[in-house]
Amino acid sequence: MAEFDWKTRFGPLLDQLSDDGLDAWAQTLRQQLTRRFDDNPHGDLDRWQAALARLPDMAGVEAHLDRSAVTLTSPHALTPEQQEHLQQGLRGLMPWRKGPFEFFGTRIDTEWRSDWKWDRVSPYLSDLSGRRILDVGCGSGYHCWRMLGKGAGRVIGIDPGLLFMFQFLSIKDYLGNVPVDLLPVRMEDLPADLETFDTTFSMGVLYHRRSPLDHLLELKGTLRKGGELVLETLVVEGPEGYSLMPRDRYGQMRNVWFLPSCDTLLRWLDRTGYRNARVVDVSATKTEEQRSTDWMRFNSLQDFLDPDDPSKTVEGYPGPLRATIIAEKP
Repeated sequence: MAEFDWKTRFGPLLDQLSDDGLDAWAQTLRQQLTRRFDDNPHGDLDRWQAALARLPDMAGVEAHLDRSAVTLTSPHALTPEQQEHLQQGLRGLMPWRKGPFEFFGTRIDTEWRSDWKWDRVSPYLSDLSGRRILDVGCGSGYHCWRMLGKGAGRVIGIDPGLLFMFQFLSIKDYLGNVPVDLLPVRMEDLPADLETFDTTFSMGVLYHRRSPLDHLLELKGTLRKGGELVLETLVVEGPEGYSLMPRDRYGQMRNVWFLPSCDTLLRWLDRTGYRNARVVDVSATKTEEQRSTDWMRFNSLQDFLDPDDPSKTVEGYPGPLRATIIAEKP
């Protein structure tokens, strides 16, 4: 199997960044991608590339980005051989956690119903038409595609998970030169004070950060003046000033650090220099929204809750409650 050619994959985006006056970021990305793919390649890289290569070539592919499942269609029916290759390729990219997606009639029922989160968030967004958007912790890029469907001018998702990147490419390779890209980098890999994005999304990231205030400052640094932050995170009920720091795990996750009350989160945003911060949605996460499926066969939310009291985690903490906050950079 040939090596993953990151220069071909990311070259157009790097050139575009340079053309947009972000040459310093483009140069930094080239160095980071060289280290990621050339100096220390992931052991599953060839396997994922082989799965991607199994996906059948299709003519006249169209993307439907305004549906609950990001959907690819073609005017041509798949042959039995193409159907078999499609299944082999998509199943070779399991587990699928964020979605759903549909490839030419094959629906990928992902662990998360990410469309539910989008439906909660999208009514409160500014008009995304023509906007340059950053999606931090984007997973397989489901929300990136929904942003493009809302008219975004350029969407860049970042997530260090390489399997997520290949899942994203399973869509993009059918669509060609569309203004959506996924970079396999971390938030801390971005240059400080980019100040280039009109909207930055951080959904499901803040509680994984040891220093949530630093994360808020990093997010603010990505935004132009007047830019919009869309923040979604786990919260707990409580007064201003209260936050929960789990002793060890929360819902079997080790990397959960701070779950603030909504009023505490608003204070954090105020102290880190945002304005007009407002809570637009608070929703409990139920097992209908996050669960094991045929496309993600590992443990999921039903295994992380107390079987005798599903309002609590197995550790005895309040069950997952998620808030969405929108704020602006002055």
